[in-house]
Amino acid sequence: MKQIEELSYVDTKPDTSGEIKRKFSDFKVDEYLSFDPTGCGDHLFIKIKKTGLTTVDVAKKISEVTGSKLSTIGYSGMKDKYGECTQWFSAPLSESVSRSLGSIENANLNVVKSLRNQRKLRIGSHRKNQFDITLRNCIGSRDKFETRLKLVQERGLPNYYGTQRFGKNMQNITAVSKLMAAETEAPSCANKRSFNKRNSIERGMLISAARAYLFNQVLSARLKMKNWTTYLPGDVLNLNGTDSYFLPGKDDQEDIVQQRLNLFDIHISGPLAGASCSKDKYITSAKAADIETKSLRSYETLLDGLRKLNISASRRPLRTKPENLKWSWIDETTLNIHFSLRKGCYATSLLREICLFN
Repeated sequence: MKQIEELSYVDTKPDTSGEIKRKFSDFKVDEYLSFDPTGCGDHLFIKIKKTGLTTVDVAKKISEVTGSKLSTIGYSGMKDKYGECTQWFSAPLSESVSRSLGSIENANLNVVKSLRNQRKLRIGSHRKNQFDITLRNCIGSRDKFETRLKLVQERGLPNYYGTQRFGKNMQNITAVSKLMAAETEAPSCANKRSFNKRNSIERGMLISAARAYLFNQVLSARLKMKNWTTYLPGDVLNLNGTDSYFLPGKDDQEDIVQQRLNLFDIHISGPLAGASCSKDKYITSAKAADIETKSLRSYETLLDGLRKLNISASRRPLRTKPENLKWSWIDETTLNIHFSLRKGCYATSLLREICLFN
């Protein structure tokens, strides 16, 4: 199983290093929704600042104190446990919710504000995350750190899924293989009972981990081939800042397509593996498909498991570009980096291009 450290870099592996998350405040994340809560409706949107807690931990806490089922608690995205993270949650509106809201607060959890809205908060409803990250004990010259930061500004960065998606020592990939065996084969009664206990949130996280792992392998292969930002025949393209994908038309000239790629108007996409059907419009072909097939040849068990679970195939951009990337040195060995990333993109994938970190 290939570790994150083994995946390809845009250029070479950094020879600089730094330490992240020594304190919760060294890794600050602020979530921005793609819409404003209306101020009326049957759901209460709650903006919460948390430290030392996972997003699911907070959802469970809201469920417990309000008496709402966990399945009715909404959130848009998972946020890091080891950071100072601000994000939105929702709960069905009732007298008990309003009355109990203050009781969820403690040293690690604060309610920033709450507003009513007509609908539950859904996964992927946020537009971006803003990051404020402090790297400590930096080893290497300032020039090396800043040169790599400037290159990220110019070229964007590989849209890898970060280590958080896979669990410690890639344990989520091991667990999803067992999940697939339990749900798609003829498991023993004991295994079947064990996996039936797995809640929908955990099951979804494991399946997402499998798709993320496979996506990373394709992206790594194209980085190694130096064509992750170069249009190849058969590529499926993504319109920048959207979830829209398309195939160039017959009359689209390749040099015009490449010019749009160079301007970050569009991006090449990679596969989020799953079951495809005859109605799917956006499937790679020709040289682009050959690369994907070759990159995933060693992972047929995961691919087959996703198909048997009837997970729909989709796409993800191979590249992302941070907004408002800025940095400053607090002292000789302490670097502060501030930037925003579109939903679903990982700050650790940016840091990975800058330095080695732990």
